[in-house]
Amino acid sequence: MLLPVPLVLAALPAAFAGGGTRRWFGGRGGESQRAEAQAAKDAAAEAFYELDTAQRDLRISIETINAVDSSSRGRKASEDFAALGRRIDEVSHAYITAVDSHDLDRDDLEPAVASRARTELTRAKDDLVRVKGELDRFAQGLGPLLGSAETQLARLAPAVERARQALLAASNALDTVRAAGLRADELAARLAALAPELTKLNQGAGQHGVPETLQRADVVLRDAEAVRTEAERLPERAAEIDRRLVSLRTRAQALTTRAGSVEPVLSELRRRFSAACWQDLQPVPEQAAVNIRQAEDKLAEAAKAREEQRWADATSRLSTVRALLNAVDEAVSAAGDRLQRLNAVAKDPQQEIERTRFAVRDAQRLAMAGRHTPDPRHARPLDDSVARLERAIAGLDGRHPDYWHFLTETEAVRQTAAGVVSDIREERGGGT
Repeated sequence: MLLPVPLVLAALPAAFAGGGTRRWFGGRGGESQRAEAQAAKDAAAEAFYELDTAQRDLRISIETINAVDSSSRGRKASEDFAALGRRIDEVSHAYITAVDSHDLDRDDLEPAVASRARTELTRAKDDLVRVKGELDRFAQGLGPLLGSAETQLARLAPAVERARQALLAASNALDTVRAAGLRADELAARLAALAPELTKLNQGAGQHGVPETLQRADVVLRDAEAVRTEAERLPERAAEIDRRLVSLRTRAQALTTRAGSVEPVLSELRRRFSAACWQDLQPVPEQAAVNIRQAEDKLAEAAKAREEQRWADATSRLSTVRALLNAVDEAVSAAGDRLQRLNAVAKDPQQEIERTRFAVRDAQRLAMAGRHTPDPRHARPLDDSVARLERAIAGLDGRHPDYWHFLTETEAVRQTAAGVVSDIREERGGGT
């Protein structure tokens, strides 16, 4: 019974020598298999970590694109990423299964088991690396979409802040003009209408989307700046309306005085010239009086609108007053100019004749410059103008010449000559 004890004791040193019990089950060959399996496990773990990190980073990129881009390209990027995610889940599951299936730290790990573990872990690592390559290529293809999305996101916060600051500046400008005694009700209403937009800006892009929020910020910025600008100009606008009221009142009074001189002018025209020279001027006194009365009524309306601080109405009424007074001015001036021109041509029609002949000859010289024969397109209207001038001169014969017809004819001839000159210069200028 004492014999086996020395044998067991003798065997123990051999069992623990050079690495403990593991050599007992596999020896050096088993340790090599275990090391290779462990190396495969480490490589697979590193590939898994790299894939997981890349997926996390790419998910942030996809979320960035989704927040900004609702186009078909953006939707396709999300769908492709989801498909890649399913493949990542498959290879990750295979890796985790391989790791869980083999305890490489077991004392009784057999070489065959270690070899199988190495094979499975190497396969899992290769699959992880392959899918990581697909993920990298997909990420590279997202470059333009991601760049555009990041650009918009980078614009988001500054754009919203600019819109808020513009609203604040507009509000401050309104407070300033109100303190000066100007109500600015219309501007205040426009600013109040922006309040719902400010609420949506404060709710953020997460609720309303990045593109919509950027667009809303731009609209709020533009409208608020318009309100601020108009509010800051309001005191100047009020002062300008006051100046125009005074100026137009003075002009209306002056034109009333001038309009009174039209009747004596017409009387002289009727006495000295034929009816054709003055008939079209007959309505001038009455129409001038009507226009002046209308202008005075509009001036009163403009003054009332100014008092009630209806700036747009006041400006509109003043524009109407100006148009009415311009019409009176032109009509009154036309009567005086008519008498002056008729007096001049009745005294010496030759000056008008020479002036017109000079215009025609100048056009004829230009038409012949560098040519043996003129272009019919230029010669025909000039020849017609010469004949027209001669007829107008002939019309001056008689006891009561129609001097006004003569003047309108000579004016028409000069215009025709000027048109030919303009055409020639344009053609020659284009040719060079």
